[in-house]
Amino acid sequence: MHAIEKILARAGGREEVHTGEIVMAKIDFAEINDLYLQTINSFYEMGGEKVWDPERAAFVFDHYAPCPTVNAAENHRQMRSFAVRQGLKYHFDINAGVCHQVMPEAGLVYPGMILAATDSHTTTHGAFGAFGTGVGATDMAAVLLTGELWMRVPEIIEIRIEGKPDRSTMPKDVILYVLGQMKADGAVYKGIEFTGSYVEQLGVPGRMVLCNMAVEMGAKTAYMQPNEEVLSYVSQRAVRPYEVQETDPDFQYAERYIFNVDGLGPQIAVPYSVDHVKPLAELEKIMVDQVLIGTCTGGRTEDIGTAAGILRGKRIAEGVRLVVIPASTEVMRECLDKGYIQELLDAGATLSTPGCGPCLGAHEGVITAGEVCVTTSNRNFPGRMGSREGRLYLASPAVAAASALKGYIASV
Repeated sequence: MHAIEKILARAGGREEVHTGEIVMAKIDFAEINDLYLQTINSFYEMGGEKVWDPERAAFVFDHYAPCPTVNAAENHRQMRSFAVRQGLKYHFDINAGVCHQVMPEAGLVYPGMILAATDSHTTTHGAFGAFGTGVGATDMAAVLLTGELWMRVPEIIEIRIEGKPDRSTMPKDVILYVLGQMKADGAVYKGIEFTGSYVEQLGVPGRMVLCNMAVEMGAKTAYMQPNEEVLSYVSQRAVRPYEVQETDPDFQYAERYIFNVDGLGPQIAVPYSVDHVKPLAELEKIMVDQVLIGTCTGGRTEDIGTAAGILRGKRIAEGVRLVVIPASTEVMRECLDKGYIQELLDAGATLSTPGCGPCLGAHEGVITAGEVCVTTSNRNFPGRMGSREGRLYLASPAVAAASALKGYIASV
């Protein structure tokens, strides 16, 4: 079996599972973000009284933090009340950050577990050797009620990434390149395992970037075999014992793809599709109105540090807005300690509260018709960050910082 299949087998109380089978899996942790008040409503509609395990569920207030509307504030009020009534051990309020960052920081993500969350980018946690998958409000209500959820055992495909890209190229560039080849429907309801020499040398942040955007290919989940850096990170934080699963040597992948990234330069996804990817070198000169460095894809300490290094001692171009949003409060503290925040503020950046902010068009930096935004986030559909007539270009933190400096989309 594959490691993913072993995780499902363990969760389903079975010796083995096979592609296409339905498994009633015990969930190790359930996370609900502040978009999904309906989860509570559905929980009560199903006759729910008590959450199956108050130590295995949490709310994360990240999409509307702090609240930009009265409706968002009311949703938060009801979720806080539910968390108190249910005696939930963990609760991440508006001072925490993006769910995909704060959960690993809190030690709630570890190898071999199943994490269900009301966010499609829960595939991120494959970076830790976990089975992370996004679910809707009704499914999540069933999890809160029973601690279980049915899943179909997915086909497993291997995406092997070999080689050494250009030194100005970041993991975001690599996953954009892969996405451009695989396309948005390349892995619908499949499990993706990322392998290869490039993946093996990646640290925690880079691994999270690749797994985060697996869902942009339609993947049900993503997976990477944990390396020493991952295991060190997890061992210092994990709140429960864990077991790393190993794929059997004779396992046969449903599909295998090999990508050689030797010499790969910066990539960019142009409007209006994540898989509409071009080498930055082939892009015409495009003037920029706003740059966003942040979100669950590009807001970690390493990302902000890269931007600070590029902008150190300089000023962003006149007429450009640079919005910086750390992925979590822990990240923001690290960046403050390292001096990155001060350097970015000195360069003309605007610092916002850790969270999702403008990524979903909620607040803290939405754009209007005709504006161009270079963003380290993960989606560039029409209206994603505000007006449907705005244009979003997905890029690495390095390209984003260089673009803010130059005033047009540029590399370092």
